[in-house]
Amino acid sequence: MAKKQKTTALVSASVGRGKGNSGDPFVTLKSGRVESDKFWRWGDDNLFPSALSLMSRRSTTHRRIINDKADYIAGRGFIHGTDDPLLDSFIAHANGHNESLRTVIYKLAFDKVLFGNAFLEVVTDSAHSTLTFFHQDASRCRIAKDSEHVLLHHDWSRFTSRDARVLPLYPLFEEQGDGTLRSVIHYKDYEPMFEHYGIPDYIAGLNVSAIIYKTDRWNMSRLDNSFQLSGVMMLDATVEDASRAEQVVRLAEEKFSGKPGQVMFVLKEGNEKDHSQFIPIQSPNEGDWKALHDQASTDIIVAHSWFRALGGLDYSSGFSAERILHEYEIALNTVILNKQNELLEPLRELISRVLQVDASGLQIVNCPPTRAKPGHMMIWEARRDDGMAYDPEDEQQQQFLSQITKNTQEII
Repeated sequence: MAKKQKTTALVSASVGRGKGNSGDPFVTLKSGRVESDKFWRWGDDNLFPSALSLMSRRSTTHRRIINDKADYIAGRGFIHGTDDPLLDSFIAHANGHNESLRTVIYKLAFDKVLFGNAFLEVVTDSAHSTLTFFHQDASRCRIAKDSEHVLLHHDWSRFTSRDARVLPLYPLFEEQGDGTLRSVIHYKDYEPMFEHYGIPDYIAGLNVSAIIYKTDRWNMSRLDNSFQLSGVMMLDATVEDASRAEQVVRLAEEKFSGKPGQVMFVLKEGNEKDHSQFIPIQSPNEGDWKALHDQASTDIIVAHSWFRALGGLDYSSGFSAERILHEYEIALNTVILNKQNELLEPLRELISRVLQVDASGLQIVNCPPTRAKPGHMMIWEARRDDGMAYDPEDEQQQQFLSQITKNTQEII
């Protein structure tokens, strides 16, 4: 275990180096933009994670891909190839919040896909009598200027130093006020020119994600208007003052427009003849909007390094289990397994070192979106992949799945 060091010592040693703020190592320049000599900003305004989170909530295709990738990476559970009740217990209860290791991994995978960064807090003690893993929301974390610590704060748009926590980056551990040793594992996607934070895979697709949101919003506005033409209603009327004119316009809106804003009313001075008329605003480019939406959906899938069938975009043309399985196999070998190994590598080392158990065989159980399995797979391999008990030495489990299918057909 790395050297012990009080977190408070790290903060107090830096007091006085701030820009004239000798009593506070953190300097707030103005609302919404936090500057300090203690941490590296995440984006120009230090709120880049908030922008990414907002975009993920507005774009349907973008959000679907994030959810699916995180779910596939987290898998269905874990296998470890050993008969160790301690390891089984830890997998079932990874922390004091009664979260399983699968739940923690899913949150890490979600942050990793969304932000290109993920943070895991590790808690133990000097006697190695306990080990717990806590997921930390990546949007609440910033890297300290020494690149050896993480600052945690609940709201970086309203930053105050008294609410911030400082924890060391793995493999450093520091003793806390409760006597525990804590560290934070920082997972990040590599990107040239970005040293302290990673960049999400879909960074080149931010604009097309915005297009999907805006085209959806355009369709919503058309639905709110009951797909009626928008336009300008010219009314002939003679009124005494501005308040009376506004009253006439409001009355016309309530009676004719359906939804206020669908029609713009203009009141002009009337005469003997009524020249009231409706001037429609034509929208001949509806096909262009649909093509733009479809192209943006394709582009965001490409930016995510993902696949159309797994993103749910090809179901309208027919459900093809074969195509879904083929795309899943490609995704498994090019994306999912790599992300899983990245998340599990430091966890295996920590579990083995602290709990003194063999965690080298700890693996995530991957489950395809359909239940079909190749005929050349043995029964014990299929049971292993489904997270069930298996025995490679069992003669019955050494049969191929194709043999079972053949026997079943002969019986029928």
